[in-house]
Amino acid sequence: MTRTAFTNVRIFDGTGADTYLGDVLVEGKRIVQVTRLPERVSTDDARVIDGRGRFLMPGMTEAHTHFSWNDQPSLAAIQFMPPEEHMLWCVRVAKRYLDMGWTSAIGAAAAKPRLDVVLRNAIDAGEFPGPRYLAGSQEITTIGALGDNSLPHMQFDELSFGSVCSGPEEIRRSARTFIKYGVDHLKINLSGEYIAGLPAEMSPFAEDEIAMLAQEAKRYGKRMAAHARSSESVKQCVRHGIEMVYHASFADEEALDMLEAAKDKHFVAPGIGWLIRTTYHAAEFGITEAVATQMGYKRELEIATASLRAMHQRGIRILPGGDYGFAWMPHGTNANDLQYFVDYIGMTPAEALRAATQLGGQIMQRPDELGLLKAGYLADIVLVDGNPLENLALLTDPAKIQLVMKDGTIHKDCATPVPTDAALHLGGSSSPLVEEGVKEALAEML
Repeated sequence: MTRTAFTNVRIFDGTGADTYLGDVLVEGKRIVQVTRLPERVSTDDARVIDGRGRFLMPGMTEAHTHFSWNDQPSLAAIQFMPPEEHMLWCVRVAKRYLDMGWTSAIGAAAAKPRLDVVLRNAIDAGEFPGPRYLAGSQEITTIGALGDNSLPHMQFDELSFGSVCSGPEEIRRSARTFIKYGVDHLKINLSGEYIAGLPAEMSPFAEDEIAMLAQEAKRYGKRMAAHARSSESVKQCVRHGIEMVYHASFADEEALDMLEAAKDKHFVAPGIGWLIRTTYHAAEFGITEAVATQMGYKRELEIATASLRAMHQRGIRILPGGDYGFAWMPHGTNANDLQYFVDYIGMTPAEALRAATQLGGQIMQRPDELGLLKAGYLADIVLVDGNPLENLALLTDPAKIQLVMKDGTIHKDCATPVPTDAALHLGGSSSPLVEEGVKEALAEML
């Protein structure tokens, strides 16, 4: 069984407790020992990675991903990408997430019916590198709501990136279709979205339609997720047991009370980065601060900041992630959310990291084996050059993410310097950021 020993590392175990210097021993897929110096792990027959005081933490979970969003400035660019190219895009994006230390992810809706399922299956089969992944459906929507982009002379599915339904029986058919495809959870759009020309406060679904989705999800043992910006849509999530609440910007006092009363059942992934970056960082793409204000995003950010601070104070679980994959917030920059959690929601850096690690194990439904550096847990581990608790921006820098391990297998390794004579073959560079394939080739040459 493969053994890897991380020695002399500063350990953040995922609970939010203070860090300490120690060692971590991995055997096969699992962590078998975590020690605090001066106690050491046994390095017999192990590959030893000397951390030299660097920061070791659990792999992170992105709770609200759209791998099929293609880093373009519009929804239309997503819709018109052909399915073959779209699948290849998803494969490349999955690797990008893993490279950045996101070892788990929740699919918050695919742009085409089977993209998430096929990607999850390929990752699980070891065909392509990527985070452990829970696959979502397309966005289930209704006529004229978010995800219905059809024109009057077109059928709904000709242009829409959502599954357009009207009435409980159409909801039932859509749910069963996605369940047939093999999704892990069903996604429904319970509110509007300003960039689609729809008020975020709108709540377009009737109660019997949502009840039908919940009934079918329960029948087949699937979870549910919802695009829920409006206050009423948050209440609908609680009433119908929709576990993953995306956004929750306009949650009023009643909605907050309902969430708090059921906080062991729900997760909130607000996608606050979308509000911030669309308001302040999208001018190059035509959305100036003035335009974002006119659309409604600046006001939503102000209201969401207050509601999310209240959620955090009430102990409601808030996780990072949401809507990365647009030109002004490309895939791989997701760790910006951690600093936003500090600046806008009032978390400490340790709380933000706990949201990405321990709470990530919970939303992945594996709280007893994911999200902590603890004996018996799966070895999803990230080694960082520098201390993210002092500067969370380190987690947005690929060069600082020096090693990523998933299931005990090292996916990315920039922690070990390239030998000097090997560096000569690379034009004198001694950078540790050499692609793994190049390093393997050099090893065979030397």
